[in-house]
This record gives sequence, structure tokens and C-alpha cells, in this order.
Amino acid sequence: MTGFTFSPLIPVPLLIALCVLAAVLIAYGIWHRAKGALLRALPVLALVIALADPELIQQNQVAIKDVAIVVVDESPSQKIGDREARTNKAVEKLTAELGAVGDLEVRTVRAGRGDGAAGQGGTHLFDALSSALSDVPAQRLAGSILITDGQVHDAVDAERAMQAHAAYMNAPVHLLISGERKEFDRRIRLESAPDFGIVGQAATVRFRVEDTTATPGALIPVTIKRNGGTPVQMNLPAGKTVDVPMQIENSGANVYEVDVAAAPNEISTINNRTLVSINGIRDRMRVLLVSGQPHVGERVWRNLLKSDPNVDLIHFTILRPLTKDDGTPLDELALIAFPIRELFEEQLKEFDLIILDRYSQKGLVPVQYMNNIANYVRQGGAIMLAVGPEYAESYASFGAPLQGILPAVPTGGVYNGAFRPHLSDVGQRHPVTAELEGALGASRTKPNEPSWGRWLRQVQVANTIGAPVLLGQDKNPLLVLNRVGEGRVALLLSDTGWLWGKGFDGGGPQIELLRRVSHWLMKEPQLEEEALTAEVRDGGLVVSRRSLSADEVAVKVKAPDGSEQTVTPKPSTSGAFTARMDVTEPGLYSLTDGKINAIAAVGTPNPLETYDVVSTDAKVGPLAEASGGGVFWLEDADAPAIRRVVPGRASHGSTWMGLRANKQVAVTGVTQTPLSPVALILLLIMAGSMLAWWREGK
Repeated sequence: MTGFTFSPLIPVPLLIALCVLAAVLIAYGIWHRAKGALLRALPVLALVIALADPELIQQNQVAIKDVAIVVVDESPSQKIGDREARTNKAVEKLTAELGAVGDLEVRTVRAGRGDGAAGQGGTHLFDALSSALSDVPAQRLAGSILITDGQVHDAVDAERAMQAHAAYMNAPVHLLISGERKEFDRRIRLESAPDFGIVGQAATVRFRVEDTTATPGALIPVTIKRNGGTPVQMNLPAGKTVDVPMQIENSGANVYEVDVAAAPNEISTINNRTLVSINGIRDRMRVLLVSGQPHVGERVWRNLLKSDPNVDLIHFTILRPLTKDDGTPLDELALIAFPIRELFEEQLKEFDLIILDRYSQKGLVPVQYMNNIANYVRQGGAIMLAVGPEYAESYASFGAPLQGILPAVPTGGVYNGAFRPHLSDVGQRHPVTAELEGALGASRTKPNEPSWGRWLRQVQVANTIGAPVLLGQDKNPLLVLNRVGEGRVALLLSDTGWLWGKGFDGGGPQIELLRRVSHWLMKEPQLEEEALTAEVRDGGLVVSRRSLSADEVAVKVKAPDGSEQTVTPKPSTSGAFTARMDVTEPGLYSLTDGKINAIAAVGTPNPLETYDVVSTDAKVGPLAEASGGGVFWLEDADAPAIRRVVPGRASHGSTWMGLRANKQVAVTGVTQTPLSPVALILLLIMAGSMLAWWREGK
């Protein structure tokens, strides 16, 4: 490239003034026909050129490559049908064809794989495109090519997309759709659900079933299953929001799987299922506490139960047993009669838990009422016995008919001496006692010994059934938990546990232990000893399995796309068996260890990525057309051919797509050549002056 430039030796105004003055003088001489007037112009012109110092400029330039961006959608919806195969084939062809263009820099960006939390944020291709173009000047952009199924969630509509991505309008944006035009899908959407519900009542959950081909209002079969139980069938109208009552049957998590029947040949069933989790809470829990006699530990139970505002506590203390006869006239006794019939016949089934604290039979409750208690437990009730020396006596609670539900037989012996409670092997895995504070000690020299204080009395038993989670003197059972029929039984074989609360010998977690026992008896799901759960943590799925058995059992995990993976949870410090697995696909994961089934939701109940999976050009197509780009369906043919086009010309055809040829250059050097050499200027000045004098001399 060649051009001229001037570097005046004097200020430009002065140079112009001298030129004007010289021109006036020469014109004046010509006007008066002076000899040599024109010849005098030659040295003046040479002097002006010398003062202006003109130079010839020559630039050395190299062509700059234009930049083309290829964005490849790798979101989970791209794995449906033949989309992934079409995408890979198109990428392979474009890579070869674009690589053969010498003046083009190609950048391939793969996006959508990790958008949001496991895909719940949707597919963001334009964020990836913006990042790839962050260092590219608009003058170098040749165009962009998006290979996707069209489900792009950062291009909501054409107007907003063009405003948000105005920088891409300088060059064509081409859209290659990997799906098919005639796809259809059926899906279910969770509109709303309460976080909590009252046990025994129904919670209202709002659903919407959508079918891209069904007539609005057409009934579609839906199955609802609670906690992996028996499925319930119902029909919901397509395209309409419906309120569905769901019964809250237990405290803690109530997990409902909702499945809409698959339509024949629909594109995917990944969105035919959703998950609802409602935490069940008890409106009021009724607890009956019967203390057989006044004692120091009696207030522990009362304080524990009264501290819970959801507990209605009925507490009776037997101050005067029937066997006591000191001659006091009956009309002088101020004691109220023990309401045996009301408690153990009329209102028995209304109680969630019965606690017999140092209670001794001694003829107080007739046998028929004790039968009622035994049947109450077998039918799903809960009872706890906190016993002392009276359990070893002939009038003990252990006897017909309670003998059939109690987990240990008293031998008649009582150990009256100090001992330190500790966890059994089963107790280290049982959720009631696992991770109790101080259970494994605080000393590095004795890490497996508890740091709890000592108790001072223990009832001796034999023929223990159930789970002895706490052991006492000589490893004899101290706390035994057992299931009887549909109900549960707990037996605490000491009446000196209150010493922990007083801080004797260092104390111990008395309140926490009793709280856990009470809630286990009332079937709190978090304290189930045989359980399988999974939760999303740090981008992975943590599988937790609880069991009283020490055996490791493999767990099969089924992903939303139907693939299966097997993990084997290992023992952990919490007493459970745990394992972690990486998950990237949002949706519902099913788990089973052969006996227990569980489900876990990764992402939101209706993740954007998997909710709508039908291929479409509605979201990105208007943006492509506004930029001058084309929309191509890969089901019609392979990726279209590439052409370089001049800015302002058409950028696509039926079988080709154009990338703008900007022809940008970069200057690598400049050469300056002076056009006024000193010798030539002096020669012109001298020659002009001499000719002028010669002409004047004639």
C-alpha cells in the first residue's frame, strides 16, 4: 500500500504564506511581461518542495483470519433418539470443511453438559457463545453455527434474544437442529406442593399433565405411589391444572412418585415422572406416662415430654398401691382413683406412646386390660418400660399377658453397683444410639470407650430378643429395642439413668437418648434401623444404608435414562453404610438393595432441561433469521456446505450457509522514501536562478 505524507521544516501557516507571496510576485512579473518571470518560479517551487519535505509511504500488510464459532449442544436432551449421532456427524463434517478454509479460525465450543445444578438451570448456549467471542473484534467475526435440538433456555424469544445478544447480529447465526419436526411428547408438571402436612390428613398437590398431540381435556392415566408402596390409579385431563389430595400417613418424609402413562412412540419418557416430598408432622401426639411410684428419675420423663409443644402428656403416679394397708380410713384418703377403664379400654388407641416408669403389676390393672395393652402394641402401638428392682419381683410387669411382647426375661437378680453404659455392636449401627455424644469416648488412648458417667443399678435379664443397643455390667443388656407385630417395644433395665442429667461422674446424653427412644417408638422415619436413602450433596449422590447387620450389601441405582449402576456402601463413623457416586443427569433415581427401595430427586421436580424435550426452531430460529442466518434440520440432510460471502450479500441458501469474508489486515511495517533529495533541490534552485539571469541578459 503506497501513499504520500509531508513533514514541513517550518510551520505550515508560514509555508503557505511564503507560497502565496511567491505566487503573487511571479504573477506580478508575468503581468508586466518581465523577462525570466516564469523561470524564477522554478527555484521558488524547488524551495517550497524542500521546505514541505514530501515522503512516499509504503505499508507492509498481512491478512487476518476471520473467526467462526461452532457451538455444540451436549445437554441431556441431546441423547434422545438419533440426535447425538446426527450432531456428531455434523460436527465431523463441519470440522473438515471449515479446516480446509485457509483464512478462517474455527473455535468449537461444547456447552450444556454442566449447565445449572444437574441441568435444572436449562441449556445455556449463548452464554458459551458469548464467552468464546469475548476476545474477538466484531470486524473479524465471520459467523456462528449452533448445533442443538432447539431447547435453548437463554434465548426465550426473538426480541429478548436479539437485545441480549446484539453483538452476534454483525454476522450470521446459523441453526442446525438435531431432532425431527414430527416429534411429540407427554409429560407431567408439578405446579405446587406444600412442604409440610398433618399426619392423618390430606395435603393438596397441584399437577398439570401435558400432551402435545392429545385433545385438551382428554383423560390420561396417572399412577401415584407413596414411599414405594401400592400404586393408586387415576385419570387426569390433559392441558388442565388439577388439585390432587395426597394422604400424609407418617411423620417425616412422605415421598410420592407420580407417573403419567407413556404415549405410543413418544420421543422420551424421561419427563413422565415427577417426585413430591411432603414432611409429615403430627398435629398433637398423645403420650400416657404411668409412674408406679415416686422416684428421682420420674421428673426426667415429665420434663422431656412437656418440653415438646406437640405432645399432650397424661401422667399418673401411683402413690398408694393396693397392697399397702396402714389402717387409714378410706374417707380420710385424699388420693384420686386411678382411671383404669378409661385409660386402658376406652381411650387406649388414642395414645401414640405408653410409658410404664417403674410400674409394678401388684393387682392394680386387671388382666383383661393388660391384654388390651398387648393387643394395642401388636396392632401398631408403642410401649416403653423403664424398670428398677420391681421388674425382678414376683409382681413384675413381666407376666401374662405382657410377657408375649417384652424383649427380655428377668432372672430375679439385680446388680447394685457402679458400671459404665456402653454401645453394643448393634448399638453402634442403630440410629437411636449411633453418634450419641461421647459414645466412642474423647480420649485418644481409649477411643472405643465411652466418656459417659456411671449408673448404679441394673436389672439382670435372660433370653433377650430384639436389639440390645446399650450394654451394662458384664455386657448384660441395658436398653433393648424390639418390634412386635406392627408395634414397637423398648425396655430400659435401670432406674438410675437420671444420674447423667445430674452430671454424676461426668454425666451423659440422657435427654437425647430418651428423646431418640421415644421418637423411634413413634416411628420417626429418620430413626428407622433398616433404611435406604440418597441425597444430593456436592454435585454427587450420597447413598446411605442403615442396617443392624454388619454385612455390606450392594445397591443398584437406576438413572432417569434407564441405565443402571451398582455401588457398595462402606461402613462410616455415623453407623451407616455410605457410598458416593457422581451424577450429571437431572431427574429421579431409583435405588434398591434387594429388600428396601428408595428414590431420590436430582435437580428440581421439573428441571428445564428434561421438562420439554421436543425439538423446535421457535426459540433460536427468529434470532438466526434476524442475523441473516439459516435454520437447517439435520433429519433432511447432512450439515449444509460452507461458503464465504461478502458483507451485505445473502448468507444462506437451501443447501449452504455463508460465513462473512471481512478481509481484515494487520500492518506489520512501514517504509518511508523521501521525495526531496537535497542535491536535486539545490540543482533545481541553481539551474532556475541561472536561467532566469540568462533570460534577463538578452
